Amino acid sequence: MLIDGHGRTVNYLRVSVTERCNFRCQYCMPEKPFSWVPKENLLSFEELFLFMKVAIDEGVNKIRITGGEPLLREDLDTFIKMIHDYKPDIDLALTTNAYLLPQTAQRLKDAGLKRLNISLDSLKPAVAHNIAQKDVLEQVLKGIDKALEVGLGVKINMVPMKGINDDEILDIIAYCKERNIKVRFIEYMENSHANKTIEGMHGREILEKVKEKHTIRALGREGASPSFNYALDDGYEFGLIDPHKHDFCENCNRIRLTAEGHLIPCLYFDEAMSIADAVKKGDIKAASEVLATVLKDKPKENRWIEGELEEGQEVSNRAFYETGG
Repeated sequence: MLIDGHGRTVNYLRVSVTERCNFRCQYCMPEKPFSWVPKENLLSFEELFLFMKVAIDEGVNKIRITGGEPLLREDLDTFIKMIHDYKPDIDLALTTNAYLLPQTAQRLKDAGLKRLNISLDSLKPAVAHNIAQKDVLEQVLKGIDKALEVGLGVKINMVPMKGINDDEILDIIAYCKERNIKVRFIEYMENSHANKTIEGMHGREILEKVKEKHTIRALGREGASPSFNYALDDGYEFGLIDPHKHDFCENCNRIRLTAEGHLIPCLYFDEAMSIADAVKKGDIKAASEVLATVLKDKPKENRWIEGELEEGQEVSNRAFYETGG
C-alpha cells in the first residue's frame, strides 16, 4: 500500500504519454507552437510499464492515460493492452478531446480500456473553434457517439468561461442527459500558459446557472474523487470539480507520471523527481526509492485559492499539457 506523508492512501496513477496536442485550447496552451519532444526523450511504453508494475504491485488500482492528447501517441492500444493483461480488473481509463476517437475507439475497447473522460466545452461550432483554435466540434461529437457505440463508459468534462461558453451550461446538461452520460463542470485553474484574458466561473456561479432551470441537491464527494456531485430533481447526476475549495485536497489519492519520466506529487506544484534513469537501466529498486520520496514529500494541498490572487502571489506554472490535468 502506498501512503503519502499526510497519511493518505495513494491508489491512483495518471500517466501522460505525450505532451503533444492537436488542439490549442485557450485555458491550456493557446500559444504553444505545434512541436513535440524528441522521441529519444520520451520513455518507451516498456519503460513506463516497468514503473507502473511497481505501482500496481504496491496498491495502485486506478490508472488514467492522459496527454497532451494521448491518441497522438502511436500504438497506444498496445500500451493499454499491456496494462490490462497485467491486471485485468484495474480501473483503466483515458482522457481525450475525442477528435481521433472515430477511428480508434474500437481498438481501445478491444485492448481493455474501460472508460473515457472527454472534453466538450461547447455545442456551438464557432465557440468550439474559438476555444480550441481549430474547427473541431463535428469530429468531437462523432467521437463521442463512436465511444458509446462500442461500449466504452463516457464522462464529459466542461470548463465554463465567462463571456465564452457560460451560456451553454444547461445545453451541455441536456446533451449529456439525452445520452445518459455524466457531465463534470471544472473550475478554470489559473496557470501561466493560458490565455491571460480568460475569466473562469466559480463553482457557485456554475450552480446558479443550473438552478435557472433545475432544482438541485448536493450529494457530496464520492470517495477520493475530485468531483462534488449533485442531482437534479429528475435524478440526473452531475459533478463539479472545484480545486479552489478548501476541502478539495483532503482525500487526494493521485500522483502523476509524465512521458519523460517525471513523477509529480501534485497538479499545482512544479516540483517533480525523475524515474527516467532508473527505468532505462531496469533498476526497479531505484525507481521505487524515487516513488517513496515523492510520496513522502507530496504536499497537503494545492495553492489555488478562492477569490482574487493576493498581491505577489503567482499562478501555477504547471503545464497541463504535460500532466493531463
